[in-house]
Amino acid sequence: MKTSRNPESIHTPVAPYTHQIETTGPQRWLTISGQVGMEVDGTIPASPLEQLELALENVKRNVEAGDMKVEDITKLVFYLVGEFEAESRKRIIGQFLGDHLPCMTMIYVVALASPAFKVEVDAWACQVKVSVDELF
Repeated sequence: MKTSRNPESIHTPVAPYTHQIETTGPQRWLTISGQVGMEVDGTIPASPLEQLELALENVKRNVEAGDMKVEDITKLVFYLVGEFEAESRKRIIGQFLGDHLPCMTMIYVVALASPAFKVEVDAWACQVKVSVDELF
């Protein structure tokens, strides 16, 4: 079964898409649309690093709205416009993930949906449902 959601803790989609789709079965999969550095009220910070922090926060809000945790993220894809100071970028991503190490891809692009956006982050998360019968 698939369930589409646009959590209230994240800005309204800026185009015809859904922020997340949960797929249930033996595993629960959560597919999250690219999250930008935009506040719920539509504010976009000028700083690319602040946008990165906010985009990751929006990923986290989506994961939590899907009743999952950051540790359930299996894949992150970063789309970056312009220069991002590498050490600061790594620090921000490291603070977000902690000890969790999902699959990750980083792509530099010419532009995103609006010239104001300097970062967008896609995410996939999964929880495996295991019944007591499967353990024994």
